[in-house]
This record gives sequence, C-alpha cells and structure tokens, in this order.
Amino acid sequence: MKYEITYKQNLNSDDYLLEVRAPLVTKRLRVGQFVVLLIHSKGERIPLSVLKAEDDKITLVIEKLGKTSRELNTYKIGDTLEAVIGPLGNPIDIKKYGNVVFASDLVCGHAENYAASKALQEVDGNHVISIQTFPTKKSVYLEKELRSVSDEYYITTMDGSYGINGHYLNVLEQLLKKGKVDMVFAGGDMQSLKKLSKLTKLYNVPAMVTLRPIMVDATGMCGSCRVFIDGEMKLACIDGPMFDAHKVNFDEVINAMGRFKKKEGEATKYYRRKGR
Repeated sequence: MKYEITYKQNLNSDDYLLEVRAPLVTKRLRVGQFVVLLIHSKGERIPLSVLKAEDDKITLVIEKLGKTSRELNTYKIGDTLEAVIGPLGNPIDIKKYGNVVFASDLVCGHAENYAASKALQEVDGNHVISIQTFPTKKSVYLEKELRSVSDEYYITTMDGSYGINGHYLNVLEQLLKKGKVDMVFAGGDMQSLKKLSKLTKLYNVPAMVTLRPIMVDATGMCGSCRVFIDGEMKLACIDGPMFDAHKVNFDEVINAMGRFKKKEGEATKYYRRKGR
C-alpha cells in the first residue's frame, strides 16, 4: 500500500501540517489514539498525534524537532511514505462530563485538542472549553478550527503579543476558582502538565494528560516508554497515551525524556550535513 501525502501546509516556522492517505488506519482510529510513521525503509519510527481522520486520510501536525521530522518536511504532495502504523494506544473516553477543558501548549497537544474538543462537543450536556498557548502571535495556528468546535475558547501567548498574556495554566486557574470546571484534559509540554496536575488536584478536579516519553516500537515490546502511575510501571504506548494526571510520576517521565538527547542531536547534525 502507498501512503501518499495529499496535502501539506506550513503553520509557522517550526510546525507543519501533513495529510496522508491511510484508509485502513482511518477506518479504525478513535479520538486519543496515535499513529507511527516510517518515512522510508532506513528511517526511524516516529509516534504522532492525529488532528483528524476523515474519508481515507489522516491529518497530522508535526514539529521540525529532530532528524526525521525535518526530513519528512522535505517531502512534497504526491510523495509516499513507507508505512503508517496504527491506530495505537487507547482512545479517550468520550462521554458527558459537564464543563470540560482541553488545554495544550505544544504541537501534539494542539492536534489532540481539536480532535477531542470536536468529539466532546457532540455529546449532549458537555460545555467544551478549549485553551491554547503559543510563544508568540506568529506561532498561532488552529485558532479558527478550535473556535468552531468549542463553546468557550481562550488563546494565550507567552509574550503577550496576541490573546491573553501568559499560559493556559493562568486561564485554567481562573476557571477553577470560579468552579467552572468538572474535567480537564491536556497535552503538550511535560513541565506544564506537571503543574496542571498539582493545580487540578488542589481544586479536586480530575485530569487526564497525554504522556509522550521516548517510543521505539510503540507496541509494548521495547519498554522505552515506561512510566510510573501510582507507583506501578505502565507503558505509554499500550496503556496510554493518556493517564490520570494525579497519579503520574512526572519527574521520572521528564528525566527519561532526556536519555537520547545527545544521539538525537548527533543524528540531526549528520542529516543536515549529509542528508539521508
């Protein structure tokens, strides 16, 4: 099967959107699950969140972070990928929560924000509140899309150049103080999720967060994505990727994420010099 790139768009200087034909994945994928891309036979497997799955195509939002994501950015419409593997992981429990928040501050989280907010808004009795955070106005994307699937929408920038000055945590705290939140979902930066866990626990509001530790095979065989939930070891790829924020050992997750930083830097540097 050929996994053809059918659409591509630069979202800002770091992030881009990619639409890929993957009919078998699209048919089975549910909100909250993820996919793994293999761009060519000698490449690495990279796990990615899904913005949407419609017809026979999936839409992904990708950050030019490492060697593979930069190499993938050189691919054009009509080019094909070696494999799209999925759906992987467990879906989000889409049901009535009441006032439900989805907050995001990084690329994977923004994709999940749209997918989850859209599904949650379709459930009677839910009031969906979406919050996004970006570094600057120039970084912003998916604002129009998220406004269309949310009952309330807030956008913040860290430098105050657009929307509310600050981080989604500032907005969330104000909503919690007003008693306007029954449930929180979030994805993105791990340090932010750690703070979100403490904040929601303070107000006794349940929270589910996406954990993105290093994944090698993403099928539970390598053990690289192990996390500790309430003291028990779990694998983010098959037991997650979303977990109860109040039970996550965030320090262990954050430490583990730095294990291959040196190798990742070397691979990126080599790619920039030599290409594939």
